[in-house]
Amino acid sequence: MDFGFSEEQEMLRDAAKRFLADHCSTKFVRQMMAHETAHDHEFWQKLVSQGWPGLLIPEQYGGANGSFLDMTVIVEEMGKALIPGPFFAAALMGAPAFIEGGSEELKKEFLPKMAQGKFIATLALAEASGRFDAGGIELRATKKGAGYTLSGEKFFVPDAHVADAIIVATRTNGAGENGITLLCVPAREKGVTVTQLKTVDMTRRMCHVKFDNVQTDTVLGTPDDGWKVLRRVLDIATAGLSTEMVGTAQKALDISVEYAKTRVQFGKPIGSFQAVKHKCVDMMVAVENARSLTYYACWTVDERVPGAATAVPMAKAYASDMAKNVTSEAIQVHGGIGFTWEHDMHLYHRRALAGEANLGNAPVHRETVAKSLLA
Repeated sequence: MDFGFSEEQEMLRDAAKRFLADHCSTKFVRQMMAHETAHDHEFWQKLVSQGWPGLLIPEQYGGANGSFLDMTVIVEEMGKALIPGPFFAAALMGAPAFIEGGSEELKKEFLPKMAQGKFIATLALAEASGRFDAGGIELRATKKGAGYTLSGEKFFVPDAHVADAIIVATRTNGAGENGITLLCVPAREKGVTVTQLKTVDMTRRMCHVKFDNVQTDTVLGTPDDGWKVLRRVLDIATAGLSTEMVGTAQKALDISVEYAKTRVQFGKPIGSFQAVKHKCVDMMVAVENARSLTYYACWTVDERVPGAATAVPMAKAYASDMAKNVTSEAIQVHGGIGFTWEHDMHLYHRRALAGEANLGNAPVHRETVAKSLLA
């Protein structure tokens, strides 16, 4: 059995690598870090021209009809390039939510716009507790006529400040996974207040969103049974985030190895010293372990097999710790210069720290795996 990527997928990887090398330098990443929104419309249109925002969207709705494994190879390269802006929210949260939960009418209306980059949707899940599971969803939505009214707050909503719509996970009944309804709210609807948060990685913005008596009648999935759609979207987003962290850590390792070959101390490259050599080897082993776990998780998501319920949290738990540790060690390999603002290594460490916290950190996902073993 061939566990590798197809020839077409490797060609896609090479194309992504070349494109990002040309259009997403660390200089550009720094510019977006200081940018008002971290969203450059010219760069976004270049991504659209590659067909990436619409990669998972079926061809009948104007998308590329790609598989999640196709998306995997692109996202890993994006992790290496530290791609800024709303791509992750739009392509791995918003679009999948409409694909999985949208009615035929909604799909025909919105998916072509998403594929063309003219409509960005994001997902509002976490609340004050910081949880990304069903039990953390407490924001109440009340049935009112043909629609719903919602009031409350959502935290850590990715790129809500540039989104056209916010898909809000609400509590309409019951507890836990029961009684969850996904409501799509126009981002500029009356009563919606979006505030950017200052986070460790300002190349990808997180927002606080407040809903004050907001009205909406757009439901994704079935009312009171939205967790089925949300679970699938979270599998896609979490596996994608794990893949991105693998790419980020790999690039930090590559930069460190190159530095160890060229930085001379006591008349020798520092890579010839056992302490540095062993550190780099340990980093490489950690990256490869995370890559294996993550590729398997992505396969389970792509194939929609039950094993995704444990494979995805296993990958996220390992990748979270790995990316944080590998990028930290990469700073150590660089010595004093690695701690400076002028050096790029802190950009990789910031992205790793943000990725660790997003969609649940390592202890959260380890607990999920542990519970599945006891079930």
